[in-house]
Amino acid sequence: MQNQKISLSFIGTGLMGLPMVKNLSKGNYKINVFNRTLSKMDDLKSISNIVICNSLDLAIKNSTVVITMLPDDDAVEKVIKEIVDKNLLEKKSIFIDMSSTKYDSAKKFYNSLKKINVDFVDSPVSGGPEGAKSASLAIMAGGDENIFNQIKEILKTMGNPTLVGPAGSGQVAKLCNQIIVGITIGAVAEAIILCEKVGANPENFIKAVAGGFADSKVLQNHGTRMVKKDFAPRGKTITHLKDMNNILECAENVETKLPISKLIQNMFQSLVDRGYGNDDHSAIYKEILERNIK
Repeated sequence: MQNQKISLSFIGTGLMGLPMVKNLSKGNYKINVFNRTLSKMDDLKSISNIVICNSLDLAIKNSTVVITMLPDDDAVEKVIKEIVDKNLLEKKSIFIDMSSTKYDSAKKFYNSLKKINVDFVDSPVSGGPEGAKSASLAIMAGGDENIFNQIKEILKTMGNPTLVGPAGSGQVAKLCNQIIVGITIGAVAEAIILCEKVGANPENFIKAVAGGFADSKVLQNHGTRMVKKDFAPRGKTITHLKDMNNILECAENVETKLPISKLIQNMFQSLVDRGYGNDDHSAIYKEILERNIK
């Protein structure tokens, strides 16, 4: 698809969606934007090739490509239901969902839109708000290869897209990503706490292992947050709990046991239950610290 032939809509301008739209605008796309909380689009008003819309209908009207970046399965399903019920999209349009949803939901969305001759690609992302701002998101796509090839250049304006497999594969890749992220955050928290308990400098520990096998973006970013006790949300605990729940549900559906993921899910659940749901997911540090109180 060439830019001038694309009528692009973007639905959902939250913590991730807002910088993603800004990067799309740098790719010379004209973009209709809608968010149910209208004030969350205020930062986009000064960008000439972005059109702020006050309804979903107006945002999607005449679009050839629709992108959603929404908080959960229900929010995505509501948009798709409205599109199907009101016949808002022309045949051969493409719907790209960059939200994190269940595998089964992605398959359902794919099949629902196929019935009205609209193509669907699930394209969840990893990299957090920092990756969204720098257009360096890991983008994991599931869908038909010929459709992915049509939208690849659009996705490249926001990060690094890879087709993992057929519909739903992007969401499975995101779940696997979140297994690694969640477990690694937990491991980093234990390392930081052990350093603190024995009197070693945890900030110097992070520097000392840089470049070794234990080094990672999680260690450098989340470990530093733990040292500074900075739990302002980038990726929320409650969001990672949703991911861990989806991971375990997916695993159960294919009769697979994930004991470490179960432990991490239990920790995030405890954090949410204790009122830390809106903290950054590096707040798993608080949970491990709590379990050390005698």
